[in-house]
Amino acid sequence: MTPVPLVNPPASDVDQVNEWLSSKEGDHFEFKEAKNKFEFDNLAQYCAALANEGGGRVVLGVTDKRPRKVVGSQAFAQPEQTLRALLDRIHLRIDFREVRHPSGRVLVFEVPGRPMGTPIEFRGVYWGRSGDSLVPLDPDRLRAILAEGGRDFSAEVARAAAFADLDSQAIENFRKRWIEKSGNGNLASVSAEQLLRDAELVVDEGITNAALVLFGTRAALGRLLAQAEVVFEYRSGEAAGPAQQRKEYREGFFSLYDDLWGTINLRNDVQHYRDGLFVRDISTFAERSVREAILNAISHRDYQLGGSVFVRQYARRLVIESPGGFPVGVTTENILDRQSPRNRRIADAFSRCGLVERAGQGVNLMFEQSIRQGKARPNFDGSDTYQVVLTLNGEVRDEAFVRFLEKVAAETGASFGTRDLLVLDLVHREERLPEELQPRLFELREKGLVERVGRGRGVRYLLGRRFYEERGEPGAYTRRRGLDRATNRSLLLKHVKDNASRGATLEELQQVLTALSRGQVQTLVRELKREGLVRVEGKTRGARWFPIH
Repeated sequence: MTPVPLVNPPASDVDQVNEWLSSKEGDHFEFKEAKNKFEFDNLAQYCAALANEGGGRVVLGVTDKRPRKVVGSQAFAQPEQTLRALLDRIHLRIDFREVRHPSGRVLVFEVPGRPMGTPIEFRGVYWGRSGDSLVPLDPDRLRAILAEGGRDFSAEVARAAAFADLDSQAIENFRKRWIEKSGNGNLASVSAEQLLRDAELVVDEGITNAALVLFGTRAALGRLLAQAEVVFEYRSGEAAGPAQQRKEYREGFFSLYDDLWGTINLRNDVQHYRDGLFVRDISTFAERSVREAILNAISHRDYQLGGSVFVRQYARRLVIESPGGFPVGVTTENILDRQSPRNRRIADAFSRCGLVERAGQGVNLMFEQSIRQGKARPNFDGSDTYQVVLTLNGEVRDEAFVRFLEKVAAETGASFGTRDLLVLDLVHREERLPEELQPRLFELREKGLVERVGRGRGVRYLLGRRFYEERGEPGAYTRRRGLDRATNRSLLLKHVKDNASRGATLEELQQVLTALSRGQVQTLVRELKREGLVRVEGKTRGARWFPIH
């Protein structure tokens, strides 16, 4: 039903217009004087821009500049027709109010926010605002809006592609893996085209982008999807300049996957560590972690950007860069919990043929394997809106930690989940425990793998005695664990008495008990004060403690 213009509006409408006069234009308002007329195209552009910003109001009959005032407008004498034209041109249902303000007619167009994942365009341009001006939406903002709706580029049809653009050997590689994963021998007898139809990689409308990424020939990708390329580089050091080796894989994933790992593995040295009478080996780059990282790059990258995936190998680390930032809703803080495949059709194909066990588990596996091998955790330093940068560190940092995890698991049958391993690694490296990991501490303490020292704000955690015995450093455990409370108090009191003539500073008392934090030492000294054993003179850093005889 078409809204009826207000002839005698309630006072609330006039009051509301008066309130709007002091609003910022950026606060979902666009004020235009429009005394005599206002171009329809301009109105449509502003409505599109406001919709792209979440909705707002175009107010005609009010001056643009502050202090704003109502001047009245004669534009759009028949607003109902204007609304129908807007619906036809920008496909948004916009309402209006015609307010008979004492200072003149005010016309208000109420603009809803755009649907999720759908930017609003007018005459081929997605509009936004910058200050007082209309501008095309920033490319990053446009990509973010499109990603909201879960658009799957890999499921879209590549109109210019034909079945002949797919490599038959790559398809057979996929078929073999799918049969092994599913145990369905009937897949061996279906045609290649039917196989890809069953996998939803070929549809009635044609070849999907996913099929090109997974099976495309070099010629086809060069012609249709050149950015679906993986570039490998090996560098022996950090110096700038040409890489010692460079290989460009512009071919379907199932043609390059094994060769890329083989190239990495050529320089994948083995690190040795002693376990009793035996010498154990750990590869610098764990095959499963590397393969998972490559799978993630292929299935999560943004194929609408022109860059390639880069795999850069150094002596002790592997860096994988893929175009496009994290998918909407995924951050470095929640990446172990929240998964949102940017190219679901590709991810589904990987799952069908057993390359991934379950969507979203690849990152967890990389973290678990790195921690179990005593290496630094994978990190995403350098990631931004335009790229995801994943670094796999290959240096084995603590052999005793590796032995500790292996022996505890073998002797107790304990199975460590990702969060358990994260807690153990963070405690081992003396890093802060995020709040979401705190619940895992109770079970690990029950098993004697983690111990708590101190109370309240001064509480800290360390690995259990067994870890230090594994390192051959039982004394280090005693030092880090600290002495019992009574002994600690006695040591502090002795130092205060030994320096009775000049008094002891808090810094000195901290040096007596180096294993305790400043707050823990303060707590012990205050206990001595409450018991009438010491007194303090001065304040803050100038304070000195004296014994009471």
